[in-house]
Amino acid sequence: MKLTLADDTEDVSLDFGNEEELALRKAKIRHPLATFFHLFFRVSAIVTYLFCDWFSKSFVACFVVILLLLSFDFWSVKNVTGRLLVGLRWWNQIDEDGKSHWVYEAKKVPSSATAPTEVEARIFWLGLIICPVIWTIFFFSTLFSLKLKWLALVIAGISLQAANLYGYVHCKLGGLKNLHKIAAGFPAQQIFQRETPEGFQKTVLKGIGT
Repeated sequence: MKLTLADDTEDVSLDFGNEEELALRKAKIRHPLATFFHLFFRVSAIVTYLFCDWFSKSFVACFVVILLLLSFDFWSVKNVTGRLLVGLRWWNQIDEDGKSHWVYEAKKVPSSATAPTEVEARIFWLGLIICPVIWTIFFFSTLFSLKLKWLALVIAGISLQAANLYGYVHCKLGGLKNLHKIAAGFPAQQIFQRETPEGFQKTVLKGIGT
């Protein structure tokens, strides 16, 4: 007598998408070159300012080198590292009427392959915030020690790095406000569509449109 066994098991597909995405976000640095140059120019400018007397006795040479490092840092942070490390960017554009407009943009839904990691974001914001604070300390130390020949350079360092800080904070806060508006409006819209009759919805929406 032969016995047949019925296989009642089913193949169940497990969704590991969220776990994989979370693991990628917490992974190691995904953009090592951008992360390196995000800190390299600004740290080099600070170190050169502190120890420039050891390298050269020429004030003009030190001034030019530090100013170049600050300029390279401003350009790289504004145009490259902010976009890669945190998905933010800001710029100025001129419209057809010749008016200048500042544009602050935050990437809404980055793909898992290009999304910045938490380590990169932490490095980006720490470097962006700490370095202007250091240049502010240099400003007061230069002022109180009466080394006025360095004052213009220190003010340039504060201005360039504070500009990037302001731009990216504006991008971040603008992105959060947009997300809050979407999050606040979406559930209300779903409840409205679910709980009200279709005819009443059309009447209300038509009145709102007019």
